[in-house]
Amino acid sequence: MTSSTGKTADVGWNIGVSRTLPYPADAVWDFLVSRDGVAIWLGPGVELPKEAGAEYETANGTVGEIRSFVDGDRVRLTWRPSDWDHDSTVQVRLSGSGAKTTLRFHQEWLADAEERAEQRAYWQDVTERVVAALAER
Repeated sequence: MTSSTGKTADVGWNIGVSRTLPYPADAVWDFLVSRDGVAIWLGPGVELPKEAGAEYETANGTVGEIRSFVDGDRVRLTWRPSDWDHDSTVQVRLSGSGAKTTLRFHQEWLADAEERAEQRAYWQDVTERVVAALAER
């Protein structure tokens, strides 16, 4: 029997990972869009474009295009590692108020349940690395 957990008619296989952090949203956002933050979640060697339609390529060969960028709130982009034959869509979003912020990574259009499981582990690791980096600041 095949499980269809994480599959929808609208966006296919998808995954979401979130964590509430003990930092104000502006501090989390500033880190996420910094060179060090971008290297953790998007990939090394690239500045995050802020204009819809702008393309990017990381040092490790991940390519994509910015779909939307709302400063202080979210960025949505296509994301295709060098060893994939398809694009996926990633959204990074913040919510919260005061000294607590929820960081969310959501990825859509994954190939299958196996890729979904791999990406879930990937975004969980990314979240842990963001948390560790913020704690060092």
